[in-house]
Amino acid sequence: MLNKHKSRKVAAIIAFTGTLSPISGLHKFYLGQPVWGLLYLLLSWTPIPRVASAIDAIWYLFQNEDEFDYNFNSNLELVSAPPPPKPKIVEQTNVNAIADALRQLDRLRQDGLISEYEFEQKRRQLINRIS
Repeated sequence: MLNKHKSRKVAAIIAFTGTLSPISGLHKFYLGQPVWGLLYLLLSWTPIPRVASAIDAIWYLFQNEDEFDYNFNSNLELVSAPPPPKPKIVEQTNVNAIADALRQLDRLRQDGLISEYEFEQKRRQLINRIS
């Protein structure tokens, strides 16, 4: 069962069942977390595993399929990490305008009209607009 695809809905149903039955933690075995499952079973005489099972079930339901797969099916070959964020596209005209502003700023520094500190602050602000 460790190498099979785990269902978010089945995990939530098993976890909710653990809140009502005297035995909690079966959902942890289903998800391939036997140490947590044993801990839930050992503490079954207390209300702690029941509350934790309810929290787990709600957590499983609020995750979307991709998050659930990333958390519990990532050891499968078919599941990959979430795609990296798309890079921000900067228009060439915007880059050219910032480059011109940097040149003007450098001229002001060379002429002594602004300090090195002021130049560096403005330079960083302009560069941050690109990235």
